[in-house]
Amino acid sequence: MAERLKILVLNQISPKGLARLPAEHYIAGPDIALPDAVLVRSADMHKMEIPASVRAIARAGAGTNNIPVEAMSARGVPVFNAPGANANAVKELVIAGMLMAARQLSGALRFVDELDTAHADLDKTVESGKSAFAGFELAGQTLGVVGLGKVGCLVADAAIKLGMNVLGYDPEITVDAAWSLPSQVKKAASVAEVLRSAHFVTLHVPLVQATRHLVKADNIGLMRPGTVLLNFSRDGVVDNAAVLAALSSGHLGHYVCDFPNAQLHRHARVICLPHLGACTREAEENCAVMVADQLSDFLENGNIVNAVNFPGVTMARESAYRVAIANANVPNMLGQISTAMAQAGLNIHNMVNKSRGDMAYTLVDVDSAVTGTVLDDIGAIEGVLSVRYLPHASGRSN
Repeated sequence: MAERLKILVLNQISPKGLARLPAEHYIAGPDIALPDAVLVRSADMHKMEIPASVRAIARAGAGTNNIPVEAMSARGVPVFNAPGANANAVKELVIAGMLMAARQLSGALRFVDELDTAHADLDKTVESGKSAFAGFELAGQTLGVVGLGKVGCLVADAAIKLGMNVLGYDPEITVDAAWSLPSQVKKAASVAEVLRSAHFVTLHVPLVQATRHLVKADNIGLMRPGTVLLNFSRDGVVDNAAVLAALSSGHLGHYVCDFPNAQLHRHARVICLPHLGACTREAEENCAVMVADQLSDFLENGNIVNAVNFPGVTMARESAYRVAIANANVPNMLGQISTAMAQAGLNIHNMVNKSRGDMAYTLVDVDSAVTGTVLDDIGAIEGVLSVRYLPHASGRSN
């Protein structure tokens, strides 16, 4: 029987996800020495000593800011995530945020909480005080959506069903997202156009260098007076100082976000939630199941789906003998790999190679068992980052 694969679990992971790693093939837990892979949610791995035994890291969520992705890429280690698995949960929270701002629910709740319910004039106090919280309806308002991935598309669809007009912007929209985007969404040519035109602006972009402070002092003034800005992406996508200035001047109506911070704490027109975007039972289960399946498929078959630092590569098994190679995306790499296999007397049955930026990944099925010598020869090729031999059950030694 083959030795079980070891998975280090750094956070509480949904049992439904862990169940996708059956005990006969895997051992998973928080105290695993020399793990083959790591399952993580929010734990900060930047200061961790990640063992050389780790072949993959899987984050049960979308963002991977808590993982040293660049360092893992240099080691040939893919970092998986679960894009879209929590999309419905985030969509519902965005709609809740719009309603909270439009109907001034935060202030209304505070008002009620401070009432003296034993006072004889309670009803009069309620009636006279409620006018301070008069709001407006979402129907007929324009929602600007910046970032049309899974979440952005779902938000756009929900807003349209609520009677809103929707303006969308995403210069890198995928084919799948384009197909799922409602036809009623009007296409914007820039972030500036969205900011100028919308009554609500919601951000759904990853935090990368190009999106840091996407909304800032230089463009926040483009917004209509009273606009509601919603940020359920990452804190750094918005310049908090610029938001604070716009709120204080009265130009920005409300700021709704999922990231508490000292600058905006307790501001009357800030609705700040404690990072609740993916905090539903369903989202946690969806994320855990998705990344567990991706992780097991990689460890057992070498297939890569939803890795943030590797190309997507999948290949159906046509042989019991498979080799997976991660390497720098440089010329003549396939030729050198093929030559090493040919010199070892191996016949290549099938091969898939794809690249993504500086990273390339190759799956090779051969017709006979692979020896350690040829694996060493491939690993010694300049630019090869990792080599794994993945014999199927029928090709494994007991």
